[in-house]
Amino acid sequence: MPSVVGLLEQHELAARCRVDGLREEADRIQAELAVAELEWQEWVIARRRVDAVLVPDCGSTADTEDVADPRAVGGPPTSRDAAKPKSQVPVWREGLAWAVLSVDYQRILTALADRVRLHQGPLTCQELAVLFGLDAVPAKVEALRSKAKRLVARGWLAEPAPGRFMLAQGVAGPGVGS
Repeated sequence: MPSVVGLLEQHELAARCRVDGLREEADRIQAELAVAELEWQEWVIARRRVDAVLVPDCGSTADTEDVADPRAVGGPPTSRDAAKPKSQVPVWREGLAWAVLSVDYQRILTALADRVRLHQGPLTCQELAVLFGLDAVPAKVEALRSKAKRLVARGWLAEPAPGRFMLAQGVAGPGVGS
């Protein structure tokens, strides 16, 4: 018959082996987590640097707020009014034509204007990607999210809930000119 002390030692040994195994697994997971966090931070830095390159004024709206473009107020847009690729997004104001925005931004506004016209709610960037016929992969969705967030910051769109976008109050369809 085994002794009580011998049984306790067996249970203690089994518990210590289990603790050692779990510690090894936790160390392995901590190491994987550190590598994953480092990779994530590198992608964040890369995205910020690309944003800085694509927006030379680092997102400042001072230049676009103070300078009024008389061609953009009223009247039909001309080819000179059309924005060039990689153009800045001006701060929205009453009467500002959609033509001041690049085609990508106009597509987003048009899709959301259609939602208003059909009495439907806001859209997510993933839904916009699908609507535009894009693969709903993170790169495409994040590109749309960046554009939508820029439109929110400039007053063209509203974000009533995190990640859901709609036209801002007062922004009308392209036919109206605002």
